[in-house]
Amino acid sequence: MSVGEVEVGERSGWLSCAGCRQLVYGKRWTRNLGVCPFCQHHGRLTARARIAGLVDPGSFAEITAPEGAVDPLGFVDSMPYPQRLARARGATGEREAVVGGTAMVDGHPVALAVMDFRFLGGSLGTGTGELITRVAEEALARAVPVLLVPASGGARMQEGILSLLQMAKVSQALDRLHEAGLLVVSIVTDPTYGGVAASFATQADVILAEPGARLGFAGPRVIRDTIGQELPLGFQTAEFLREHGLVDLVVDRSRLPEVVGRLLAAAGRTPRAARGHGPVGAAAPAPRPLERPGRPGTDAWAVVQRARALDRPTVRDYAGRICDWFLELHGDRLGADSATVVGGLARIGDRHVVLVGTQKGHSTREVLATNFGMAGPEGYRKAIRLFSLAEKLRLPVVTLVDTPGAYPGLDAERHGQAHTIAASILRLVGLRTPVVSVITGEGGSGGALALAVADRTFMLSNAVYSVISPEGCAAILWSAQDAPRAAAALRLTAPDLLDLGVIDGVVPEPDGGAQRDPDGTAVRLRRTIEDALAALDGVDVQEVVARRRARLRAIGAPGEAAVRPPDGTVPDGERPSVGHLVGQVAR
Repeated sequence: MSVGEVEVGERSGWLSCAGCRQLVYGKRWTRNLGVCPFCQHHGRLTARARIAGLVDPGSFAEITAPEGAVDPLGFVDSMPYPQRLARARGATGEREAVVGGTAMVDGHPVALAVMDFRFLGGSLGTGTGELITRVAEEALARAVPVLLVPASGGARMQEGILSLLQMAKVSQALDRLHEAGLLVVSIVTDPTYGGVAASFATQADVILAEPGARLGFAGPRVIRDTIGQELPLGFQTAEFLREHGLVDLVVDRSRLPEVVGRLLAAAGRTPRAARGHGPVGAAAPAPRPLERPGRPGTDAWAVVQRARALDRPTVRDYAGRICDWFLELHGDRLGADSATVVGGLARIGDRHVVLVGTQKGHSTREVLATNFGMAGPEGYRKAIRLFSLAEKLRLPVVTLVDTPGAYPGLDAERHGQAHTIAASILRLVGLRTPVVSVITGEGGSGGALALAVADRTFMLSNAVYSVISPEGCAAILWSAQDAPRAAAALRLTAPDLLDLGVIDGVVPEPDGGAQRDPDGTAVRLRRTIEDALAALDGVDVQEVVARRRARLRAIGAPGEAAVRPPDGTVPDGERPSVGHLVGQVAR
């Protein structure tokens, strides 16, 4: 019997790894959670072995379901279906292809359904669908997240159309969880195919996968036999799916409790204010005042150069400094993952947030991989997916923007670049959770705005934010050599945009830019973000959205604000603040 088929604790003798064919001592295999110590092949586990490796000891309480009709179709292949079912029950000790219950993972409550491939290939039958549905209903009743661990060859043929419709039955149960704002996590194990892959295995908010796990609608043999097509190396594996944006993370079995625990923590420890329990119309406290940058001697073109510096901190650099932890999630779920748009769940102080940002890089290789920080449609689709997850879990959104603009390539246009940017802007305008945005480097055109529509917007002191690049503006209006002139005319620096009422404050950088002191800059950035989020605490989400819309409505409205001209002749006290304008329009 190979390691890929053995149950943890079943044998103490020598076993053969299904991946590398090395002999593994049974007790070592058990201690290693079914992972080969030589090639790291993740062998198949029974449902109960998986539960034991995932949940806190002693916390699992099983949920059962009454048995329905044993043989609804009177189906007979090489043996009658009731006989085949009895054999599966005798061989596995389970009543069905799934074990369900409630438990704690890293101290957080969860309802879970774990499939067992030994039971008729983990096929989805009426009994399987009923139990998974009951697990989802228990989660709804308890208001706890759901953890699904699929392992299946597909729907059970012996139960015909009733088996097929279990896909829709479980889907409606998950839809109720999504409607209630409860997190659904899926851990894809090997193999997961057919009706399970095309329903609850991929309907989760976050999809994790074990290394080497295969997931697909049609299996490799079906594809070869049906259309005669040769499959690429590693096709349908977890790594292939991660590269193509179809799963969030590939996680070693030993790290699953930690990763799932962080997901559950983010879903379960949302502050009351972010959940929208504050009184409608409550006034948000003003954040601590930021240092106001001086205007004398400001050279807009020099600021542009500093904003573009290759050694300037990126979103990954900041995430590692301002977050207590950051769990990156991947993919647009449509076949691609953007290297440019980085996002996931994070904790900043006592708040869990969804962090999204644009990544450039520090080396030639890195900036080429990210298109110099210019995202394609897959990046904005990923961002929209994460914004929606934040809204569902009632977590605030923090965006860090550093992009020259959206990628202008042929593939981007072919795949709807304008449509996805428009969709991202629209999603943020009405997002029912607070949004704080910081322009950390370049804020270029619609590519930046697609991530920068927010309740509070800030800029680092050497950042720029503009409708077009200085070079683009100069080429259209003057000549290519007039980029410095265009930079000054566009008024794209932080002091300019503070005067124009576009941003709420400026985060100071050291002389020479944030790259001279990334740690110190990150401290100030984190403080700014925490203050901004605190200012939005206690405000009902409907009021948050109303204020955001009013804020946007006030920008550039005639007669609403006196804007200080470049010579600085209008004192600060005579210029209405953005917050004042928002309050006036909201009323």
